[in-house]
Amino acid sequence: MKKLLLSLALLPLMAIAGNVKSPNGNIELKFSVDNTGRPVYEMTYKGRAVIKPSHLGLELAKDRHSSKWTNETDLMDGFAIAKEETSTFDETWQPVWGETKNIRNHYNELAVTLDQPSAKRQMLIRFRVYDDGIGFRYEFPQQKELNYFLIEEERTEFAMAGDHTAWWLPGDYDTQEQETQETKLSGIRARFNEAVNWYNSSVAVFSETGVQTSLQMKSDDGLYINIHEAACQDYATMHLELVDAQTKHLSQELKGFTNAYTPNPAPSRYPLPQPFTFVSHLTPDATGLKGAMQTPCNTPWRTVMVSDDARDMLSNNLILNLNEPCKIEDTSWIHPTKYCGVWWEMIVGKSSWNYTDEYPSIKLDQIDWNKVKPNGRHGANNEKVKRYIDFAAKNGLDEVLVEGWNVGWEDWANLWKRDVFDFVTPYPDFDIKMLNDYAHSKGVKLLMHHETSSSTQNYERHMEQAFNLMNKYGYDAVKTGYVGDIIPRGDHHYSQSMNNHYLYVVKEAAKHHIMVNAHEATRPTGLCRTWPNLVGNESARGTEYEAFGGSNPDHTCILPFTRLQGGPMDYTPGIFVTKLKEWSDNDSWARITIAGSLALYLTMYSPLQMAADLPENYEKFDDAFQFIRDVACDWDESIYLEAEPADYITVARKAKGTDNWFIGGKCDENGHKSTIKLNFLDKGRKYDCTIYADAKDAHYEKNPQAYVITKKVVTAKDVLKLTEAPGGGFAVSLIAK
Repeated sequence: MKKLLLSLALLPLMAIAGNVKSPNGNIELKFSVDNTGRPVYEMTYKGRAVIKPSHLGLELAKDRHSSKWTNETDLMDGFAIAKEETSTFDETWQPVWGETKNIRNHYNELAVTLDQPSAKRQMLIRFRVYDDGIGFRYEFPQQKELNYFLIEEERTEFAMAGDHTAWWLPGDYDTQEQETQETKLSGIRARFNEAVNWYNSSVAVFSETGVQTSLQMKSDDGLYINIHEAACQDYATMHLELVDAQTKHLSQELKGFTNAYTPNPAPSRYPLPQPFTFVSHLTPDATGLKGAMQTPCNTPWRTVMVSDDARDMLSNNLILNLNEPCKIEDTSWIHPTKYCGVWWEMIVGKSSWNYTDEYPSIKLDQIDWNKVKPNGRHGANNEKVKRYIDFAAKNGLDEVLVEGWNVGWEDWANLWKRDVFDFVTPYPDFDIKMLNDYAHSKGVKLLMHHETSSSTQNYERHMEQAFNLMNKYGYDAVKTGYVGDIIPRGDHHYSQSMNNHYLYVVKEAAKHHIMVNAHEATRPTGLCRTWPNLVGNESARGTEYEAFGGSNPDHTCILPFTRLQGGPMDYTPGIFVTKLKEWSDNDSWARITIAGSLALYLTMYSPLQMAADLPENYEKFDDAFQFIRDVACDWDESIYLEAEPADYITVARKAKGTDNWFIGGKCDENGHKSTIKLNFLDKGRKYDCTIYADAKDAHYEKNPQAYVITKKVVTAKDVLKLTEAPGGGFAVSLIAK
C-alpha cells in the first residue's frame, strides 16, 4: 500500500470561497457561503454543470427532555468560513473479496471549518473529489455549545442542471422491494402512486416526489449521474425528495394507506430550491425524529458520481473508498460462497416453512413438538435436505441454505408478535446434528437461516446462543431476514436505531467467525469494506418476485446501476424452469431465458451466489448448469465492455488467482447484439471457450429454454459476435490452456 499526503494549505479567516479539482481535472467542486451564511456547493464535469449551486445544513429539533422546550439554533445559516484545508491522498488497497484485486483510492480533499457565531458552534464540511465523483459529509467536533443534539431533518440539496431521465424507486422508510421506474424528473409525481408496491409486508412512503438512493440519472447531453451515500452508520438512511414550488406532500388518505408520513415542509424562512432540486430526507425513528447525535460525530458521506460513459458507473469504487479499512484482523475464515437451498419451493408455494397447520398461533415454550401433527408439506425435512446436500456435493457447491428448520413458523408473519423464534430449536423432522455431520462428510456446509420477523429485540436476546449453536455445528454463514413492520413498534427498517442493529449483528457475527447475508435490511453503503463478513444483502426486489407476479426483463439491467452501487446483492439467480406451473400450482413466470439466467452470475456481482432453482430442474438442463459449476464468485479483474441503464450490460471478469475469464451479457425485452473483442486476454495464449447463448428463436416469454452451447479455442485476437434474445443474454467461459 502506498500513501501520499500533499499540499496542506490554510486559507485566510473568513474566506468566501474555495474549490478543488479531481486528480485528472475533469471534476471541479466549488464551495462558498451565501449572504445569509448558508453553505453552498456546486459541481461540474468537464465544464458541464452536474450540481448547480446547492445549500447544505441540518435542521435541529426541540430538546424534548428540556423544561424550556425551546428550539435549537439550526445548523443551516449564520455561518462564516473560519478555515479551509486542502490535501491529496493516494493509496492502493486490496479487498478481502471483490470485483478487482486492487482498488485505488485517489482524491483531492477540501475541508471547510465553519463558525456559527450566534450559537458559538462549529461545523466542518469535508469534500473528497475523485476522478469519478465526489463525497462529502458533515463533521461535528466536541464543543461546549454542541454536545447532544436531535435532528429534525437534514437539508442537503442536490440541484440538477435539467429535467434528467431518472431510474428511481418510490421513497419508502421500510422497503426497496419495488420495480424501478423510468421517467423524467418532472414525471416522478405523476407515476408515484402506481409505482408503490402497496402489497409489500411493510410500506411507509412519505412524499409523492420522494425517491430512494442509489438514484441513477442521465442528462439530455449524455451525462450519467448517480446520487447515493457511503458509510451509513449510527445515522438514518437518506432518501431524496424532489422539491419545488409545485411539490405536494402525501396525505394520510393517499391510496387509502394510513401509515404514510406527512413531513414538515422546508422552514418558511428558507426559500424553496430551484426546480429539479433534490433535498435529503432522513428516515425517522418511532418518535418521528431523524437522529440523536453526540459530538464528536459525523454524518455518512453524500455521494455524486458522474461520467459521460455508462460503464464508469459500474466500475466505480467511490462508495467503497469512502468507507474505513477492514477492522477484522484475521479474515481467513471469510470466503466467497456458491450455494443452493431449500427455499425456492417454499417461495413458489409447493412446500411450507411451518411444520404444522394445527394451531392459529403458538407460544414456543407451551408446545410439545413431538406430539404435533405435521402438515406433510414442511420443506426442511431430513430427506429433502440430504437430497440438496448430495446435489451440492456432486456439483461443487459450497453450502446448502435451509429455511423453515426452526420452530415458530406457524404464525411468524403476525405483524406484532414479539417472541417469534428462539433460533436454536429445530422441528422434529430436522435432525440438526445428523444433517451437519452428513453435509461435512460430503465436503459441504449448511447455511443458517435466522428470520427475525423484524422483532429485533427478540433477535438480540437470542443472538449469542444462536451463534454459539452455529459454532457448535460448523455453520459459518447466516442469512438473516426482517420481514414485516419493525418491533419495537413504530420504528422503520431504515432508521438510525435499525441501522445500528444491522451493524451490531455483523460485528457480533464477526466475533464468532460468521458471515452475514441480510435480507429486508437497509440498503448497503459500502460497509462491507470495513466488515467484509457482510458478504451479501438483499435490499431490493429479488428473484423471489418471479413467483409473485414477475419482474420486467430490464429489472436486472438497472439494479447494477442503482442498488448494487453500495454493495453486492444476494439476488438468488439461476431459474431455469421459468414457467412455474410446470412443477407447482403457481401461475407466475420468470421473464428471462436460461442464457440470461446464466449471465446474472456475472452482471449481478456478489461473492455469495445461489443456484436458486430445484435440483431436478437443473438436472433437465445439465449441460447449461455446467456454467454455474464453473463460474467463480471472486475476481482479480473486471472489465465492463458495454452498458446502458435498463438496456444491457456486458462484463468480463478474471477469476481470483487464475488466468481464467468469464463473460456475461444481459439485456432487456428488446434484445441486444454484442461484439466482444477478446483483447483483454493474455497475448499469445490459447483459451478453451464455451459460449452459452440464446437460440435464434429464444424469447423470455415464448421460448425461454432455447439455448445453444458452442465450444472453440480462442486467443486475444478473436472477436465474439453474439445475439441476445428479448429478455435474454449469454455467458462465456474462457479457460486458459
